[in-house]
Amino acid sequence: MIKVGVVGGTGYTGVELLRILAAHPDVEVVAITSRGEAGVKVADYFPSLRGRFDLAFSDPASAPVKDCDCVFFAPPNGVAMSQAKALLDSGARIVDFSADFRLKDQATWEKWYKVKHASPELLADAVYGLPEINRERIRGARLVANPG
Repeated sequence: MIKVGVVGGTGYTGVELLRILAAHPDVEVVAITSRGEAGVKVADYFPSLRGRFDLAFSDPASAPVKDCDCVFFAPPNGVAMSQAKALLDSGARIVDFSADFRLKDQATWEKWYKVKHASPELLADAVYGLPEINRERIRGARLVANPG
């Protein structure tokens, strides 16, 4: 069983990801974070997920994501790049749905997003998650930058 965490579980991307993960036979979702909804049962917030999750949203600062095999990031830009290194160091794989790792060049990224990148050393390691182009690289990747 693959232990999965979802950072930013209340937005459109987060709920669609939860719906897909709930149907996966080899996945156990162990943490779903939300700063604004911490403590609220996922099934109460998303009635469509009743009977699929018995978890409450947890505060990102205390969520057990370091215990996960894979962590999906579905929050706005800027969150994944701040947390990715520690999670990778703990052995987790990351799939980032934000734009934090989509561009390889730090200067280009900073020009587009108007902030300093928090983990520029990881940009070169991120694999752009387009299977038509990078199928083999995605299979072995520790950090996947999901296309927008």
